This record gives sequence, structure tokens and C-alpha cells, in this order.
Amino acid sequence: MLQKLSIRNYALIDSVELELDKGLNIITGETGAGKSIMLGALSLILGQRAETKYFFNQDKKCIIEGWFLLSDKQLQSLFEENDLDFYKENTLRREISTDGKSRAFINDTPVTLTVMKQVGERLIDIHSQHATLEISDPAFQLSVVDTLAGHQQLLGDYRTKFKQYKQQQNLLIALQTKAAEARNKQDYEQFLFNELENANLQVEEQEKLETELQMLNNAESIKRSLLTSYNLLSEEETAVLPILKEVVSQLQNIEKFNPAYEALNERLRSALIELKDIASETSGLEENIVFNPSRIEEINTRLDLVYTLQQKHRVNSIAELLTIQDQLSDNLANLLSDDEEIERIIKAIELMYNELDQMAGKLSDNRSKAIQTTETSVGKVLQQVGMPNAKIKIDKTTAAELNKDGKDIISLLFSANSGQPPAAVGKVASGGELSRLMLAIKSIMAKHTSLPTLIFDEIDTGISGETALRVGDVIGELEKNMQVICITHLPQIAAKGNAHYFVYKNEQGERTTTGIRRLDNSSRVDAIAEMLSGKKPGISAMENAKDLLGYKN
Repeated sequence: MLQKLSIRNYALIDSVELELDKGLNIITGETGAGKSIMLGALSLILGQRAETKYFFNQDKKCIIEGWFLLSDKQLQSLFEENDLDFYKENTLRREISTDGKSRAFINDTPVTLTVMKQVGERLIDIHSQHATLEISDPAFQLSVVDTLAGHQQLLGDYRTKFKQYKQQQNLLIALQTKAAEARNKQDYEQFLFNELENANLQVEEQEKLETELQMLNNAESIKRSLLTSYNLLSEEETAVLPILKEVVSQLQNIEKFNPAYEALNERLRSALIELKDIASETSGLEENIVFNPSRIEEINTRLDLVYTLQQKHRVNSIAELLTIQDQLSDNLANLLSDDEEIERIIKAIELMYNELDQMAGKLSDNRSKAIQTTETSVGKVLQQVGMPNAKIKIDKTTAAELNKDGKDIISLLFSANSGQPPAAVGKVASGGELSRLMLAIKSIMAKHTSLPTLIFDEIDTGISGETALRVGDVIGELEKNMQVICITHLPQIAAKGNAHYFVYKNEQGERTTTGIRRLDNSSRVDAIAEMLSGKKPGISAMENAKDLLGYKN
């Protein structure tokens, strides 16, 4: 329930604090005094957007704050879902600065307007004379039946699963689109992959082939140079090795005369051994050099393939080609993986659909049972509010596809008079009839819902006399199930309240402000009497007011 509402710097209100009763709260006042301004301010902490042009003082920010006493565990879970602390007393606050920027808080934690609206919709239901348009909304008509069906847990579970179902459908569409795009490239990528795979490329192969080709193309000159080098070292008359042998022999003859000669000769013998190895290796290399035209052609063919592939893929090495080959392999494997995932999701969607269809069937059965109860219950209240021949009829048809509410389409038909066939409610009901019909529906729903607070904003338009008394009785009954706030201009309804608040205008120089005060018993009699007969009511009006209020003389 709404315990207290604080309004600062909004419309005609400079500063107002309103403490409310847990039962039926009546708000009355002069026309234009600002009764509905209260609701405008309240709507701000229920997530509605604001405009700075409605500020009382354009130089100060507007602050609306509401204190709510809550005990509903379902509301606690809503708070927890949004990372909000939940207390027995919870505060919603809205601040709008002079530059139009808005901030919202729940229990002093900053929240988005979306979150504030989600919470606000679970705290207060505002029903105004214009809100009767809501009764023509198919979603509202369905909610009426669902409320009386009492299957909120089942409906919540269904909606959760349906959301998951739609998410899986969206995922399936995304995967199928991706797979279709991949298949458009699959043949070409498969060709590219096969081409690279069949090439059987090896890392560093290109460098080795290019080196070998260079040697084969220069085989004759290489062979000639190696052979000449060998001859100069070993075979010719003036070859290096025979001459060195002679030098070693000469030094050997004098080694005994000086250790330096011996050391020098030892170095020369080492050089001679190294040169013999060089000569031998040169000879071996020369013998291995063979001019091989067929090998040259083979290498050229292989390198042409490598160069062609590099040019096609715009790279410069075999390592890069192998990377591309691996990527193509991954792409093709992912396509197969996507196909498997698509098959898995299709099967999951089928299972979810079957479960949803069963749940929707249970919802539909419950609604069918609730429809008769709804028609009867609303009909009884319509009689109470002065419409003895009025009745409603609820048609239930099946939708083409499952939706977030199941598979039912609910249509509310209305007839105000005997002999008048029921028709779409928005087409056959007058404003006053719509108000009373909505009141009847809300009063029935109130017995089956945990909504803490219900607000009626002048829904009594177009009624008077005995009908007003009956409407007041119905509104008065609502306080057994919830807190009710009713803005009214009818004394018959105003007299039903547990608490009565009077909205007034205060003229201060050139500035008009709106204020509100709670009336005591004596002031209530005066206010009701004025509603009955105008300013300066007579004795009969005063007595009538006391009678309406149930005050004994």
C-alpha cells in the first residue's frame, strides 16, 4: 500500500505531503483545484515521462517520492531480479532537474525508467475515466479471464518457456542464414581446399627446390670449378699438396736444431691434413654434380604450382598457403558443425513446442472454466451499480499460432439492455456504462489479485442518485482486498471513505498553489454537504451529509 506521497515543485504544487489510510481514501475538491495533479505527480514514480514545463518553479528541480508498505513475496522476487534491496517499507523517488534530465531511485538505488515502470505497475493500478478505453484492448480482456482463472503460476511458467522458445527460433534462423551463406561459398572453398591439399605442400620446400634448381641450371660451371680446384690442390705438377709435402720434408730435417722449427713444421703438417680433406671433398662434390634435364623440368613444374597458388591467394610463402588451407578446413568443418547444431535446435524447438502446446491447452481449459464465473460475477456487480439488464459475454477462439499468452483469443461482448444482442464493448457502451462496467470488472479482479493499491480517478462521470450509492458500495467493498484511492465528485461515493482528503487552491498574490489536507469528522460533513448543494449548504444538506456518513445526531 501507498503510505505517503511527497510532491515538490510540480504543476500548481509547491510542496505537499499526503499520508494515506490502508483502506478507502477519498479525494475531493473544487474543480480545477488540482485533484488530478496528484495523480500526474504519482505517475512519475510509476515510470511515466516528465516535462519541465509542468514545474511549479522553473528554477528548482521537481521531486516526487512515495513510501510503499509491501509484503508480497512475488514483488520481492521482482526486486531481486533487478538487484534491488527489498524491505517492508520501500521508497520510490523521481527527480527531474531544470534542464529536463531525470533520475529514478528505488530504495535510494538508481534505476532506469523501465525498471521503475515494471515495479510501479505491480504497486498501483490507476483507473481513470479515460482508462475505460483499456476495456476494448484484447490483452486486457484476456487478463481479466486469466485473473479469475487463478493460474498465474502456470501462465508465468508458460511465458518463460515461450520466451525461451522464441529465442531458440531466432537462433535457428540466424544459424540457417549463416549456413545458407556458407553453402553459397562451400563449393568454391571446397575446390580451393582440395587444390591445396592435393598440392601436398611442405614447409621450406620452396627454398630447397629453388636452391636445387639453381645448382642444376649451373651444373657444368660448378663441376668445372670443382675439378679445377681439385687439380690445383693435388694433380698438377705445381699442385699445392706435393709442394707442401716437400716443405714438410725440408723442415723435418732441421727440427732437431731448434724447437721453433719443430713447432712450425707441426702447424704445416696440420694444414697439409686439412688441405688433403678439402681436396678429397672437392673431388666428391665434383663427382656428385650431374646435369639432369628431367629433374630440372620436374622442379620447374613443382615451383610453377607453388607460384600459381601463391599468386591466387596473394601470399609469398608456403607457410601462408598452409595457413589458408587450415582455415578452409575449419570453415568446411564448421559448416558440418552448424548443420549438426541446426538439427539439434530443430529437435529442441519441436520438444519445446509440444510442451508449450500442452501448457497452452491447460491454460485454455482453465479459461473456459473461468469464463462462466467471470460472466456471472461481473453481471452481479453490474446489477449492483444500477444496470440490472446488463450482461457480458466472453467469446474464446483459437489463435493461428501459439503466442506469449497461449493459444486463446478472448473477446468481451457487452449488452446494456434487454433484447440487445451482445456486441464489442467499445461499440455499444456509453461513457457512463463503460465506467461502471470497468468498475465491475476491477472489483471482481481485486478479489483474485495481490495488487496493493487501486486508484479511481473520477470514474463516476455520468452517474448520480441511487446509482452513485451503489457504485460507492462496490468501491467500498474493494478496501477488503486492497488499498483504494478514489478521486470523486459524488457525495454518495465520498461518504464511503475511511479517510477523506480535500484539495484546495491557495491564492497568494499573483500565484495560485494547490494544497491538500485530511478532513476530520466535522469537516467531512461540511465537505459532503457542499457536494450535495453547493456553497453554504442548508440544514437539510447537512443532515443528508451526516446520513450518508452514518453519523448519528
